[in-house]
Amino acid sequence: MLRTTATRSLVKSFAKVPTSRSSYSAASATFRNASPLRQLSNKRPQVLASLPRPNRGPILFATTKAGPPYDKIDTKAEEKVAGAVLEPHPEAVSTASSAIPVLESPKKENDADMMAGIKSDVKTIKETFSLNEVPRESLYIGAAGVLPYAATSLSTVYLAWDINHAHANGGTGVLFSPETAHQLLEWITPIQIGYGAVIISFLGAIHWGLEYAGYGGYHSYRRYMYGVIAPAVAWPTIFMPVEYALITQFLAFNFLYFADARATVRGWFPAWYSTYRFVLTFFVGASIVATLVGRGQIVSADHTLKSPVDYIKSDKDAQWVALEREDKERRSALEKESDEEDAETEEGGEEEGNDEGKEEGKEEGEGKEGDDDKKDAK
Repeated sequence: MLRTTATRSLVKSFAKVPTSRSSYSAASATFRNASPLRQLSNKRPQVLASLPRPNRGPILFATTKAGPPYDKIDTKAEEKVAGAVLEPHPEAVSTASSAIPVLESPKKENDADMMAGIKSDVKTIKETFSLNEVPRESLYIGAAGVLPYAATSLSTVYLAWDINHAHANGGTGVLFSPETAHQLLEWITPIQIGYGAVIISFLGAIHWGLEYAGYGGYHSYRRYMYGVIAPAVAWPTIFMPVEYALITQFLAFNFLYFADARATVRGWFPAWYSTYRFVLTFFVGASIVATLVGRGQIVSADHTLKSPVDYIKSDKDAQWVALEREDKERRSALEKESDEEDAETEEGGEEEGNDEGKEEGKEEGEGKEGDDDKKDAK
């Protein structure tokens, strides 16, 4: 009955008495009335509140304030230049002086140096092999230590070539016969292997000396082990076949170089020692490779390359052949003697038979003569 527009406006005009509620109940009501999933699509368009901006007035003033010019303008000089009259110089002007031809070829660029990389590598090699930082005494003694290796290696290569030359021509070599060359090889190769074992042991002993001196600190067994491993690997090679011994020593030299290079980085050796060892190891390794190649060429050209055991075996076989030949000669001599004796005995028997026949004939003749005498007597 009272639900009209007038009554509604009248009711709304009265002020509502605020009711006191606990914060917990208000918050619970807010969360209870909230939608379970609030997304941007469910929200009404809202105007973003403008964020407070800092006052940039001082910054803009400091950055935009016009300061004095870097170069002071000389107005008098400019007025003087402006009032000057340009002088013509027709002798300096031509048809090609101020115009670029349409078909002008572009300027030729400098060609890139194709040998730049090689030149850089050569420079690096020169700096490496110069050994300027190495003390002169160590350099001279190290070079002298490489000479025996180079001498034995070159000797092996030459003897291999001489043997191949002799077998190719079917005669003797240039300086030596194949037998003499083989004999020299049997002397030179053990010298090279024994000398290599000595040098490897010496390289391991250097670690002991620097440990005693305390160079780079004291490292105990970490340093001593190099002096133990080096001779333990080097000296058994003198009992190996030639090729296996040379290969083992080649690997030992490279392993020691690697160990010395790492020790130099750690400060156990002087800074120049790794370069010094690289150069010496390079020449020693090249000598070993040359020796192996030379011996390989001999084996490919002459399959009768003998070891000392082969020489002993061949001598033994030759002795057996000589004994068999002497035995055959002795047997043939004995057979000849027995044949001669048999022939003599046969000849003797025939002569005895002839003598007996002659004696029987004489007796028969004498008997006939007796009978004749008897007949005459009668």
